[in-house]
Amino acid sequence: MSNDNAEIDTTFDFRTDSTEPDPDKGSPTLQRYHRILWSKSLPIGGELRLSEARSGRARVLRADLPDRGPVLFSSDTLANSNKRPMRIYYDAMGEESNTHFHRYGGSIGGRLISPSERIDGGPTINQRRGTHPRLSDRFDLALECIRRHYSGEESPIGDDLDRYSWFFDLFVNFDGYVDFFLLQDLLNDRGEVMFYLPFVSFEGRALPGNFDEYERFRAAQIDFVVARNHRIVAATQ
Repeated sequence: MSNDNAEIDTTFDFRTDSTEPDPDKGSPTLQRYHRILWSKSLPIGGELRLSEARSGRARVLRADLPDRGPVLFSSDTLANSNKRPMRIYYDAMGEESNTHFHRYGGSIGGRLISPSERIDGGPTINQRRGTHPRLSDRFDLALECIRRHYSGEESPIGDDLDRYSWFFDLFVNFDGYVDFFLLQDLLNDRGEVMFYLPFVSFEGRALPGNFDEYERFRAAQIDFVVARNHRIVAATQ
């Protein structure tokens, strides 16, 4: 890991220095934090060496991978209020709760990188997570899809993940992916995803069906982000 890892501040609000409405695209601090955190040894061997770059106006990360050449990575948030489809519940949470959610959910513990270049005209991993109705931008469901990718099981975005098999191969297996990106706090002691809401299959609805579910859904996301922030601090000391 980079020797400037002491610069990581898990309380930093990336909206304060972003040059774009979306901090994932415009915050130089977020870009630097990603470079620091994920420039490290890969489970497959070798290192992921990230450098700061641009793709149009967006701030991205670049790595030169053996047998693939230059690859760009972009940031995305892991905590989502689903404000638009859940507007009635979002408003019912109140301004203070909503401010708290965006402030803490948008910290570094609530951010992740993945390849940003489209392959064969298909959506990126982040795009598909956000647009597929069976996921509705829920990271817990996306992580279950990634687990199934490694185990050879089907999932709603299996074809999309298969296009990026070269990326997932860098981490060898699901445990390697989880450990590399410090996602352990979204798994139980059996290595199973701890879903934000009760989960039976992807055939069920992805979003909360009432206000109580929505409140639990948001709290579970913040609990994960806070725990991951603590893990990030421990990893950079």
